[in-house]
Amino acid sequence: MPGALGGRDTAPIMTSAPGDISVAPGGLWSRNFSLFFAARGIARLGDTMAPVALAAGLVLSGYGAGVVGAVLASMTACFAGFVIFGGVIADRVNNRVLMIGADLVRVVVQALMAGLFFTGHIVVWQICVLSAINGICAALFQPGLPTLIPRIAADVQGANGAIRTIESLMTMAGPAVAGALVGLTEPGGVFVAYAITYLASAICLALLRLPPTGRSMVAKESSFRSDLVQGWQEFRSRTWLWGVIVIWMVLMISSWGPMIPLIATEVVSEHGPRTLGLVNSAMGAGMAAGALIAMRVRPVRPLRAGSVALLLYWMQPASVALELPVPLIAAGLAAAGAANAFWGVMWTTSILTQVPTEVRSRVHAYDVAGSVAMMPVGQALAGPASEIFGVREVLGFNAVMAMGVAVALLSVPAIRNLRKAEVRGTSDAAPAAVGESAGRET
Repeated sequence: MPGALGGRDTAPIMTSAPGDISVAPGGLWSRNFSLFFAARGIARLGDTMAPVALAAGLVLSGYGAGVVGAVLASMTACFAGFVIFGGVIADRVNNRVLMIGADLVRVVVQALMAGLFFTGHIVVWQICVLSAINGICAALFQPGLPTLIPRIAADVQGANGAIRTIESLMTMAGPAVAGALVGLTEPGGVFVAYAITYLASAICLALLRLPPTGRSMVAKESSFRSDLVQGWQEFRSRTWLWGVIVIWMVLMISSWGPMIPLIATEVVSEHGPRTLGLVNSAMGAGMAAGALIAMRVRPVRPLRAGSVALLLYWMQPASVALELPVPLIAAGLAAAGAANAFWGVMWTTSILTQVPTEVRSRVHAYDVAGSVAMMPVGQALAGPASEIFGVREVLGFNAVMAMGVAVALLSVPAIRNLRKAEVRGTSDAAPAAVGESAGRET
């Protein structure tokens, strides 16, 4: 992603590819999109309940930030390590079937996790193994999303904004529900609910009626290795793409990674699990607001607008580092959530409209792998760093680095000058830069 555009102001366009009929016709709220919308919302509800249950269960069992960070790192490391292969698989097989299968395996994993917490048999390595399996399943699920979305919605940015909105609302509801369930049923009850959300997601995906892709069989005739290499070549050919990932890796190791377990353990220790649920719900409300704004605002240079929004992200770790009252911590997380959601819509829309359909899952997999590759490192360092320097001092450093990352994104011409892709016709084919071949940096 870093790199110059050479000062050019060329707008890429979406071109129509013969035989490609994979884009959904009509408006946004079709039957297919409504089912997918429900699937993402339900899954997000479970995803945001689980960290509260995990942090509360481990802290109440006598474990600290180091163990919480290690458990989270085991899932993230497996996700980052396997997602590239998941991208190749998603481009070679029916990615919806792959996604449904991943959801069903996670139903079993979360049921086992619930059993461990209900029985009080908390063995850290077992929790880490289950978290790792969950990460592998997520790695098989995630790459199919960018190929599926254009097949169920003609308005890509609108679809991304709507999905981000429901995910944000569930981010707001999930932690509060988890905090209440922890008090009523112990952490194991939250994992039962988590398993149910994966089952509901699988059912919604199974009910989709997708149009044919119209793709050739080239991907199936090529080797796994050649597909992997092609995905890498497509990824590295776009300076704006790999530039953002390099900067994001710095964010993961220096801010985002350590911040998650530190904020969770600090808030639970000082204010209890219900407060953690409430402040995370405030972040979800901010994310919903940011996503709704992103549905309405369509900047010519989406990554520039998203980077400006990220200038608010430092408020999340800073609000806890400064020992602010709970309402101000909630406000800080809400502002950071709005910034994160707005950036997320701008980034995802850029991927979906700038990358060719036939390699999109693989390119997205490299994007995701790079984005989270350093996150487990940051999570694993959270405990040792907090013991050496102190929790609030580390969170203060996280805030400084978050601001630095936003400035770095704005400082790279290839990122800040990338122009949005204009859709023409009814295809989701690759956007081609005016005067250049498709697939190159624009």
